[in-house]
Amino acid sequence: MKIVARQVIRQSMLQEGCPYDVEVSLLITDSDGIQAINRGYRNIDRPTDVLSFPNLNFDAPSGFEDAAAKDPAGAFDPENGALVIGDIVINADRVHSQAKEYGHSEKREYAFLVAHSCMHLCGYDHMVPEEAAVMEAKQEQVLAALGITREE
Repeated sequence: MKIVARQVIRQSMLQEGCPYDVEVSLLITDSDGIQAINRGYRNIDRPTDVLSFPNLNFDAPSGFEDAAAKDPAGAFDPENGALVIGDIVINADRVHSQAKEYGHSEKREYAFLVAHSCMHLCGYDHMVPEEAAVMEAKQEQVLAALGITREE
């Protein structure tokens, strides 16, 4: 699954026009683990499928250069020079159950959750229907570019 995550992150950054090498932290946990993180960081005491913790503050989605310029010391890893865009936490229990619920492979569900989180790390959100439509289209574009379909 590490290869799938790497491919999805790379394709997401390519699609969004990120001009830098990026660094993303990825943690795969279970329902109890993600619930503890959700409770500790968001004050929401329930499990979820994925959490995203962006490292950058975007004025506009995918405005990487502007976001990095706000805090260059905190934006780039001093050891490798990569832009640190944030952290992704995935609930493996939900990958299994949601793949079954939606009738597609676990690979597709996992890739979808990584793509979804990447869009959050790029400054997108889905709080209003118009934003949700944009974000959903971008997620699907990433998966389609990689040939990861619902039929897989």
